[in-house]
Amino acid sequence: MATTVTPVTDRKPGYRDLLRTPGAWTFLLPGFLARQPFAMLTLGIVLLVEDTTGSFGTAGTVSAVTGVSMALFAPRSGRLADRFGQRAVLVPGVLLHAAAVGVLVALALSRAPLWALLLAAVPAGASVPQVGPMVRARWAHLLRGGPGSPDRRGGSGPPGGAGRPDGARLLSTAAAFESVTDELTFVIGPVLATALCTGVHPAAGLAAEAALTVVGGLVFAAQRRTAPPAHRRARGADGAPHPSALSVPGVRVLIVAFLGIGSVFGGMQVSLAAFTESIGQPGLNGVLYGTFAAGNMLAGLVFGALTWRSAPQRRLLAAYALLTLTTAPLWAVDAVPLLAVLGLLAGIGIAPSLITGFTLVERLAPAGVRTEAFTWMAGAVALGQAGAASAAGQLTDRFGASAGFTVPLAATALALVTVAALRGWLEPDGGRTGDGEGPRTG
Repeated sequence: MATTVTPVTDRKPGYRDLLRTPGAWTFLLPGFLARQPFAMLTLGIVLLVEDTTGSFGTAGTVSAVTGVSMALFAPRSGRLADRFGQRAVLVPGVLLHAAAVGVLVALALSRAPLWALLLAAVPAGASVPQVGPMVRARWAHLLRGGPGSPDRRGGSGPPGGAGRPDGARLLSTAAAFESVTDELTFVIGPVLATALCTGVHPAAGLAAEAALTVVGGLVFAAQRRTAPPAHRRARGADGAPHPSALSVPGVRVLIVAFLGIGSVFGGMQVSLAAFTESIGQPGLNGVLYGTFAAGNMLAGLVFGALTWRSAPQRRLLAAYALLTLTTAPLWAVDAVPLLAVLGLLAGIGIAPSLITGFTLVERLAPAGVRTEAFTWMAGAVALGQAGAASAAGQLTDRFGASAGFTVPLAATALALVTVAALRGWLEPDGGRTGDGEGPRTG
């Protein structure tokens, strides 16, 4: 059952090989810019609303509504991207998001009642562009391929697409690279949002979030040659339409796992903000959260560079157990240096779970619903983050700053039990999709 690293003579393709994929840089750079808002939105809301209301509970509730809205609408966005193409969804989406965030900022600054803030939070969350899942779908299309790839249509597919002989082996490297990229945004985004909100204006973080969404999203949408083709009617082997990525049992199990991961992000955001304010050093919030995210990023770099002999299902269980263990002592700490160390360790526990989870999603989800499957994962993280932010905010208001740290521990422990009990669904033949086609095995 132990996870081991095996020396191999056949070198595993690494990050350098991945980044040599023709066309990759055309979507990676704008994609990185466009996903910064994902790490800035909820924290920017927490800092702005707490400043205008004086309550972390209220701030956490507004942030939670945003996250829940994003979680509920993200899969729909992914499904539309699968059917009509990424550009058709992104262009109107980023403009709507910027307008919705502007309304929320205006209401908060005018000290509007809570119900108005909650109402404005819904479109702000629902319109968050799902750039991360779209990038992952592009990697899967370029490396493995699907309808429209060169090996399917005689050379008319995307540049350097699925014809790569090492494409299948590079998929796990791509999952690791994207996890590292996501976590780099969680290093930069929170620090940037905190610096802007505390050093410039309480609304500056959300203003920057909206601007980055528009610029990055439109540039990313313009990169059409690397985008997977639209599946107007995605079908399985028997010709029946794929009803949803949720028809794959393993995807449902992974949603639970990603809910727990999201709870760590949400609980840490609110609890670290409350802790640094309680000691009179709110500016340390971005540093502490950045340290937590840096642990995730560094672990992702190492994890993705290694060759693993054990099955990904086993790796997920081992990684998730580590994540639960690292969140256990956070609530008992009241010193900044020790909290930074423990936050770093908690971040290290996240990356292996995320990387392995996304690797399993790519293997289990058919190409016609792949973007939707990735957005279910992103939505689950957002929903877990939202619920944890709300719960941590309420606990913080009632019992003090340290109480919020119990939320990540409880949520990851419950998710670990669930994943362990249903681990058979993560096997290549562990379930059947709703259209009669077995999960992808790659």
